Amino acid sequence: MILSDEVSEYSIYRRVVSQLMQGEEQLPSLPTITLDIRRALGDPQVSMSALVRLVSRDPALSAMLMKHASCALYRHSVTPKTLQDVIVLLGMGEVDRITMVHSIKSLFTLHSPAHKRLFVEAWQRLVLKASTCALLARLLSRITPEHALLASLLSEVGTLAVLSAFKDEAVIPSSELYYRLCREYSKPLSIIVLKKWAVDNEYIEVIRGTGHWQYSPGQRIELLDLVNLALYHALKERQAFSDLPPLTELAAYQKLLPPQDFIGENGELSLIIDHRADIHALAATLH
Repeated sequence: MILSDEVSEYSIYRRVVSQLMQGEEQLPSLPTITLDIRRALGDPQVSMSALVRLVSRDPALSAMLMKHASCALYRHSVTPKTLQDVIVLLGMGEVDRITMVHSIKSLFTLHSPAHKRLFVEAWQRLVLKASTCALLARLLSRITPEHALLASLLSEVGTLAVLSAFKDEAVIPSSELYYRLCREYSKPLSIIVLKKWAVDNEYIEVIRGTGHWQYSPGQRIELLDLVNLALYHALKERQAFSDLPPLTELAAYQKLLPPQDFIGENGELSLIIDHRADIHALAATLH
């Protein structure tokens, strides 16, 4: 009877999420300040002083940019002291990406303690995975860490969007049922949301290939490879999936050369084990 009740409950939650996917207007939109900043960052005529004033309108974003640029992961020779220093140091493209990261976190209104608990659990997991992806970018590729970090977060924006389905619900799903819903709906929801936000198609293609362990385009380490390696390690750390293939079978892993391909006793890449403190330090800037 308990199993029957659980199936019935899950069916109810599935219907709620399906209804969310039918109505795009229910899905979160990017804040006006984010659109203004991104528009200014893309304008070659914008002055630095105007850009600083615009970014300063969002104190939380300004703080995140300062923390991010000062993170030890990037090992800058000079620590930025002002917002202008940060923008110059990171560059327009990276400021744009961190602005998107900040917006993703701020988009999802929390309506109850249970709602907040699910969001916090999911956000902590996503930023740890994204920070792992950023570290892999710095160590393995020519892709910038911020680019990889944003791609990793956007690949699971549907995980957070699932919570939007329950903003008016009196009952919030348990953690177990929430993650079951995410496994079923996160990827299609992510694609719907990113199309609504009109982000680069590159990020949508990453979503399509995320979790396909034997797929890897090109000869070099690509953005999708970084996302899949980070996802694999996140799943392995949670020990939530017993059907994970050995790391050596991943197409992304097979592109690595010694010593980057060394594997520790726990089946993870040694370079991730050795840089765990850097990963957590970067994740802390996103909380």
